[in-house]
Amino acid sequence: MSAATLETFYYTENNPFLLRADLNRYQTSGTSSKRRKTIFYSQSDEEAYLRIKLDVFRTILDGHKYRTAMADMGTGHAEATAVEVFRELGMEVESLSFQLPIEQHIERLASFRPEVLYTMPSILDRILLASVDPAAYGIRHVILVGEIAAPGWVKRVAESLSIAEEQITDTYGSIEIGTIAYFSHEQGRYLLAEGLLAEGVSAESLGEGLEPLADEQEQVLILTSTVRDSFPALRYVTYDVVRDLRPIMVEGVLRQSFQSIVKRIGPDLKHGEKISIYDIEDVVYRHLGNASVRVNVAGNSLRVYVYSTNFATTEVLESIRFDVENRIPEIGMMIRARILAGIQVIGGTFEDSLSRASVKNKKIFYT
Repeated sequence: MSAATLETFYYTENNPFLLRADLNRYQTSGTSSKRRKTIFYSQSDEEAYLRIKLDVFRTILDGHKYRTAMADMGTGHAEATAVEVFRELGMEVESLSFQLPIEQHIERLASFRPEVLYTMPSILDRILLASVDPAAYGIRHVILVGEIAAPGWVKRVAESLSIAEEQITDTYGSIEIGTIAYFSHEQGRYLLAEGLLAEGVSAESLGEGLEPLADEQEQVLILTSTVRDSFPALRYVTYDVVRDLRPIMVEGVLRQSFQSIVKRIGPDLKHGEKISIYDIEDVVYRHLGNASVRVNVAGNSLRVYVYSTNFATTEVLESIRFDVENRIPEIGMMIRARILAGIQVIGGTFEDSLSRASVKNKKIFYT
């Protein structure tokens, strides 16, 4: 189930699920036809999502008698279910709106003093930058979801909060599938959640002109879900590249696992919320008719390089920046609240070599 297949048959105005009032709907970034993607969840999907997430959180926090938790999540399915999951674990929980300015996030952290913080790396970065002494909040465990959490970044965050690296646990999921995996400090690897069958394939085998992956241990993750019934999760292409995908024995049970998430390929990227290369290009082309777009993702920062035959003035680049930031309304709100870093738009002279590179869809670069 590639992006092209889903755009043709699922992310359409003719999807019969649109006629059903009993399904929950979640929206994410756009498609090549400029429509935002709508993903449906049935009641059984929601129940399975909560059950699996609860099981993962219980495993992560096992042995620790934490009493308070805070969800500082932005938007989406993960945010919508966080409070219920923590309450099921017997914890007092607060949830912060992504529309609140960063100062109010800091105030609530200081007054509530949550032992567990559930958040995204990009939001946590902003919290740390705005805090005089992050360790004073009393956070004892951080659960992450969203952008890639590199080991070096995790080490720096642990030092800032005065906790061990083992008290920062990354989880991995998507709106299409739900909770996919979590990092087991005991195993030193990500373990897949219940109800998923995982495969790894080469980038070129997808038939989308993607460049081969340089490392032979890296593969594109393909997932089949045994619990999703309102989304065609049959050999679904995540476009996430993982390293060393293989089963391992965990407490006498064979579990599928991988060492790390390396990067994303394909049309989507994450900046607080999902945004696609289609969303970005559509904005740029409305301001500059003849341009080449390249996106660089470095840590939790996003830079859009615009190469045009006509020199883009400062005013045009500023207009592009504003429109890109607000193409996904939730991203714009988080940036205005300063819980998410702004998007940089940088102009340059059109280069033919960059134009040729687009033949291989090399439009998003990860540093």
